[in-house]
Amino acid sequence: MKSFTKILILLLFISSCAEYSQQHGTQTKENDTNLKTTIMNDTTPKVTGIGGIFFRSKNPEEIKSWYGKNLGLAVGEYGSPFEFRNANRPDEINYLNWSPFDENTKYFDPSDKEFMINYRVQNIEGLIRKLRENGVTILDEIDTYDYGKFIHIMDPEGNKIELWEPVDSVFTAMGGETTK
Repeated sequence: MKSFTKILILLLFISSCAEYSQQHGTQTKENDTNLKTTIMNDTTPKVTGIGGIFFRSKNPEEIKSWYGKNLGLAVGEYGSPFEFRNANRPDEINYLNWSPFDENTKYFDPSDKEFMINYRVQNIEGLIRKLRENGVTILDEIDTYDYGKFIHIMDPEGNKIELWEPVDSVFTAMGGETTK
């Protein structure tokens, strides 16, 4: 009889835990869905990630080859495209480009730094308005291509920054080898 009572109590406990979990698990899933919907519909002007790492090199072709051979980067004419999934939309493929530039490139001007970071942004027009209001040095106007919009700014330490509002689907449609 003692065993039967223990088993009955254990079954009641498991049943009540399962019911509690089911009720509260559903609320958590609903909250997660609502949060993801909010994030996916967010148009706040801001940086959303890194879009590119660019640096000066004495011999860009040689250094691309070295990185391909020794570190396994998939290299091509423009460096190495890194492929990753969007955290808020996992079915969406996003890209980051790693690229060495000739040491004498003017692309990093007016910065004299050896590198430039490209930041992925959302709502580039709104971000530029915000940056202008904050007195940030904006170097050019927004350039639009089929793969996104670009503009360049300077930070207070003289680093040129490239802002990119990407259209990743263009790169996905192009295909080609990527670093994963």
